[in-house]
Amino acid sequence: MTDRPSVLFVCVHNAGRSQMAAAWLRHLAGDRVEVRSAGSAPADSVNPAVVAAMDEVGIDITDQKPKILTPDAVEASDVCITMGCGDVCPIFPGKRYLDWTLPDPAGQGVAAVRPIRDDIEQRVRTLLASSASPPDPPAAPAPAPAPDAPCPMPDHDTGRRSHVPYFDTSRAAVDPTHAVPRTRTSHVVTSQSDLGATSGSACCAR
Repeated sequence: MTDRPSVLFVCVHNAGRSQMAAAWLRHLAGDRVEVRSAGSAPADSVNPAVVAAMDEVGIDITDQKPKILTPDAVEASDVCITMGCGDVCPIFPGKRYLDWTLPDPAGQGVAAVRPIRDDIEQRVRTLLASSASPPDPPAAPAPAPAPDAPCPMPDHDTGRRSHVPYFDTSRAAVDPTHAVPRTRTSHVVTSQSDLGATSGSACCAR
């Protein structure tokens, strides 16, 4: 395989629809795309009405020959487009498979082939346009988790009181073995005046 994208067109005889599709893609894409065509039951030659219809739009396919569909041709292609024979096309992972429903021009005159030719042109143009579209932008990264909210500062205006354990140091000063914990109500300092009011309390006794 080359670095160019490659497309394989497949129909039953490789004498009409797939030949026109391959010719249109070569004409419109030039060397940007590698083009192949094949048939599940190839005919001996390309349909003369198809050759004439393509010649009307300035595309010469007189040098084309029907070819047998092989697994190698499918495996070497990025896109496989079938036209009435999708069930015989080998399936390989990583390939894009499309099926175009088109009338078979076998046994038809140029007048019947023209609308098929024009339909195929539009489909090929759409295929090229979709291939040339820019890829979808990458998904936006997930937002970073919000930092933990800072711990709120104590509300110094509430004058709350909390029960905290402390030691009865007055008795412990006489007999340390009697220093036992108990619970008292201590005042949460909320202002400078509170600081002065508690400066002589038992919890600050030496």
